[in-house]
Amino acid sequence: MTPAPQSPDDPAAVRSPVRMGAYVVAVVFLLVGILGFVPGFTTNLDELSFAGHESNALLFDVFAVSVLHNVIHLLFGVVGLMMARGARKARIYLIAGGAIYLALFIYGLIIDYDSEANVVPLNDAANWLHLGLGVGMILLGLLPGWGVRGRRGAER
Repeated sequence: MTPAPQSPDDPAAVRSPVRMGAYVVAVVFLLVGILGFVPGFTTNLDELSFAGHESNALLFDVFAVSVLHNVIHLLFGVVGLMMARGARKARIYLIAGGAIYLALFIYGLIIDYDSEANVVPLNDAANWLHLGLGVGMILLGLLPGWGVRGRRGAER
């Protein structure tokens, strides 16, 4: 007798590649969001501003961060954990999130880092990281969901 198949949304089920990709990305975003507030991981923490180019705080002494930037990372992480519960949702999270980060990369190419338009804040390192995140998330979003079908035949 073979065991009953597990639901693809069952937390105990083995995750499909796209779900695992979304889960890993979400956990990384949560860690980065938290570390953006931790002395030692973030230099010049006493100069961390809510938003804008005036924030002189640097995550890992490289990436410009602000309270807003850290909160956005935390939100991306929470949303990612929720979306990683199904293959279709994980794919949407990764591809849409990747598109957002590619748009942020393009925005970073256009603006002057010392202008009021730099609300995130961005610097060269953060901008190139956003390019890598955008491309990486979209590629992860193209991973197989193992073709798991629901009642109507749609991928979950």
